[in-house]
Amino acid sequence: MSHKVESAFSYRLMAFSYRLRDFLRPRMDILKEVGIKPGDHVLDYGCGPGGYITPVAKLAGKKGKIYAVDIHPLAVRMVQNIAVKKQITGLETYCSDCKTGIRNNSIDVALLYDVLHDIKNPGEVLAELHRVLKPNGILSVRDHHMKEEEILSGIENKGLFHLVKRGERTYNFSKSTSTV
Repeated sequence: MSHKVESAFSYRLMAFSYRLRDFLRPRMDILKEVGIKPGDHVLDYGCGPGGYITPVAKLAGKKGKIYAVDIHPLAVRMVQNIAVKKQITGLETYCSDCKTGIRNNSIDVALLYDVLHDIKNPGEVLAELHRVLKPNGILSVRDHHMKEEEILSGIENKGLFHLVKRGERTYNFSKSTSTV
C-alpha cells in the first residue's frame, strides 16, 4: 500500500496517536455513515493498528466477518491482539500490499480509510476491491490527506466504482457492473 514499511518504533508511535484520536473522535461515528448491518462481511483495507476493528465487530455482530489487510506486519499483529483481547471471532488478517486472498464477490463493505493517498498502485488495489466486493457491495472511502475532487476522480476514473452517497466524513461508492 505504501512505498515502504515503517520502522517498528515509528509504527508504534503512530498507533499510539491513533488511539488518542479514536478516544477523542470515536470511529463508530464514521462507520454509522456506511450502513454496516449484522451479518455483513467487512474488509478493512489498510487497517493500520485496528481502530475500526472493534466498532465494525459491534455492527456486523457474531454472524458477521471481518477481514483486515495491511502492508505492515506489526499492524496485522496489533489487529490480532485486539481480536483476542476483545474476543472478536470471525476475523481474518492478511499482510499484503495489494492482493487479499479473499473470495470473489464475498464482501459487503470495504473500508479504505486514510490510506488512499499512500497507495503506490491505486488502480491495482481498486481492481482487487472490485473483485472481492459483492455486486451490491459498498466501498467506503475517507482520506483527510486528499481533497474531495482527488478522492472522487481517483476512485471513479477506472469505471470500477461510482459515488452513491457522500456523508459528512465518508464517500460511499457502489461497485459498477460494467467497467471501462
